[in-house]
Amino acid sequence: MNKQQRTSSIISSSKRYEYDVFLSFRGEDTRKNFTSYLDKALNKEKIKTFIDDRLEKGDEISTTLIKVIENSRISIVIFSKNYASSKWCLNELSKIMECKRVQKHIVMLVFYDIDPSHVRNQTESYKDAFGRHKEDPRCNQWKNDLTEAANIAGWDSQNR
Repeated sequence: MNKQQRTSSIISSSKRYEYDVFLSFRGEDTRKNFTSYLDKALNKEKIKTFIDDRLEKGDEISTTLIKVIENSRISIVIFSKNYASSKWCLNELSKIMECKRVQKHIVMLVFYDIDPSHVRNQTESYKDAFGRHKEDPRCNQWKNDLTEAANIAGWDSQNR
């Protein structure tokens, strides 16, 4: 099976999805480099992606992103140094993991210039981020979702 056939078989499904892939990432870390290149490469292969710069003006961001995740077949989560510092990213991840558990949503991971164990165990910059989030009632859920997600095999940019 060639690359295109594998991609087509992953994306094909009986449910009609609005998007093939939802990209979850920390904009300040990866938007202008890795994520923009990944988005272009996927679109070149006729894979319909959603990236947050496609939000319509006037859309309520959280509601729209939740619907987009639910209406995407696959989520690619790009963990980077500052991913956990964003409550938006953590909320997206929680929804992605919920969809994985409930509707067999496919989750693919990229560890971009961060050790996967830092995500899994919330150490280094992730520990710092959770120090700032500790008063948020969603904090424990975010930690659980990060650990669950980081236990999925992914691509590690430090392990070329």
